[in-house]
Amino acid sequence: MSNSMNAVDIFGAVRMGYIVVQSSKLGDWRRFLKQGLGLHLETESDTALAFRMDAHQRRFMVEDGAAEDVVAMGWQVRDPATLDIILKRLADRDIAVEDGTPEEAERRGVKSFRRLRGPKDMQLELFVEAVTTGAPLNMLASGGFVTGDSGMGHAAITSRKPEKMLRFWQEIFDARLSDRISQPLGGVMLDISFLRVNERHHSLAIAAVRGLRIDPIGTRVQHVNLLVNRMEDLVGAFERLRDLGFEMAHEIGQHPNDKEMSFYVLSPSGFEVEFGWDALKVNEANWKTAHYNAISLWGHKPPKNSALNSLRLNLGNFRRGLRSLARPEYSPI
Repeated sequence: MSNSMNAVDIFGAVRMGYIVVQSSKLGDWRRFLKQGLGLHLETESDTALAFRMDAHQRRFMVEDGAAEDVVAMGWQVRDPATLDIILKRLADRDIAVEDGTPEEAERRGVKSFRRLRGPKDMQLELFVEAVTTGAPLNMLASGGFVTGDSGMGHAAITSRKPEKMLRFWQEIFDARLSDRISQPLGGVMLDISFLRVNERHHSLAIAAVRGLRIDPIGTRVQHVNLLVNRMEDLVGAFERLRDLGFEMAHEIGQHPNDKEMSFYVLSPSGFEVEFGWDALKVNEANWKTAHYNAISLWGHKPPKNSALNSLRLNLGNFRRGLRSLARPEYSPI
């Protein structure tokens, strides 16, 4: 393994660039993202939707298909030299990388990209230059989204191999541990590690069931997060989604670690989308890693809080956890 490539710290040079969902429910996703969350609908066809949040031509894409899941995450790299470092690290670990085709790059809204099979079979796509546009945004989230150097958001993933997943992100992208939270959820205890690759408190959260190598979540991601600049846009999206009939997983509350106020809503594909406001940015000079014993300072209560619904949730998570034992979880490291 090349010591020089691994000695260079690329922290701060990578950020989440886009999300690709595969779903057969394009009409529901259109309502969810445009009328509910308030994104700008850039293009639509019978087989695909593409949404903007800022000057990037495409940030959130939904393609027709049966997965009902996030199938790819794009990660923007600062420059070609940094991309070369990442590619060398992947090659040193025998992790295969292939070029995306020009047609695929056009659909992603990037000039070109490289693709690899990441942890938990998530397709990771690396790119340097996004296609941008100065055309006005037509968004219900009128105050705009937090993107820029922080990237477009974060993803939370449950894993049966959390140590290997942590190692992948730390060895390949120089991710840093922001903090950890332990939280009972749906009848099990989750231990969650929050990783940052830039100023955003976390771009990835990795959750594992304590003491059991099971995965209670049936999708690759547990949730995807988007962050707005104004509290009014947080409240507006919450009210619009309820009026549109989308089910809230957790109502508005606040996290203890990044101080973000947010709510969680069930997407048309079943995984959750966290919509938030006012998350802190890490000051590297004085940040100290901490451990918290609750995911929320206040709020984030499920709207259906009856004993029957709690029992259904616990049984569903237990069944999914048992089914996860029958299939291996892929790890490239």
